[in-house]
Amino acid sequence: MRRKIAFVASDVPSAQTARAALVARFGDAPEARADVIVALGGDGFMLHTMHRTQALDTPVYGMNRGTVGFLMNDYTETDLPERLASAEEEIINPLAMRAEANDGTVHEALAINEVSLLRAGPQAAKLRISIDGRLRLEELICDGALVATPAGSTAYNYSAHGPILPIGSDVLALTAVAAFRPRRWRGALLPKTACVRFDVIDPDKRPVMADADSRWVESVNWVEIRSRTDIRHRILFDPGHGLEERLLREQFT
Repeated sequence: MRRKIAFVASDVPSAQTARAALVARFGDAPEARADVIVALGGDGFMLHTMHRTQALDTPVYGMNRGTVGFLMNDYTETDLPERLASAEEEIINPLAMRAEANDGTVHEALAINEVSLLRAGPQAAKLRISIDGRLRLEELICDGALVATPAGSTAYNYSAHGPILPIGSDVLALTAVAAFRPRRWRGALLPKTACVRFDVIDPDKRPVMADADSRWVESVNWVEIRSRTDIRHRILFDPGHGLEERLLREQFT
């Protein structure tokens, strides 16, 4: 039997045009009854789709109508059912962020790529880092810091000179952004079970914002980050072009 497909697309014209062509060719099932969701756009739209359809536990197959498309497959119209039948599935667990703003409110959000803290003023941020309740770094002076999943390790983490993590490695990357003190501190590899806490030192003078996949909180006092292994995102890739292969290939370019 042919799979029931739900097609979703970003607002860019190329994605909308592609969706119209695919719907005319293969039909369009409601997301709640679909066997697979095909997302047309770039990585940002893919993340948005995965967050939005999280409760459905339906695999998402992305086709690139954006720019980089690290989470996407190549776009074609002709052989989509065959590609879906042979696609390989990757499972990704998101990060959970809890952040207290300076007004005392606590905000929560999930991130598939990374949770980042960034200075929100002219002066460098000062952060205190604890892992599983144990103080590990008394003071990090920097533009920011982030915790990335393996899937997100080639995104902002990689731009900040963090390590690329193989899918299934059960580790997280803790990476500094433009660290000033300790001068040569490049971050750490942490077990997936770790709870990471950042405390902002002097938040009034050196304000810091927190961001979880573009869900941000201004002027935070502290941020806690941990992996949510009870939540899973299912992503489909063409054979030989999954995240594992892409992560390996990225390290040799």
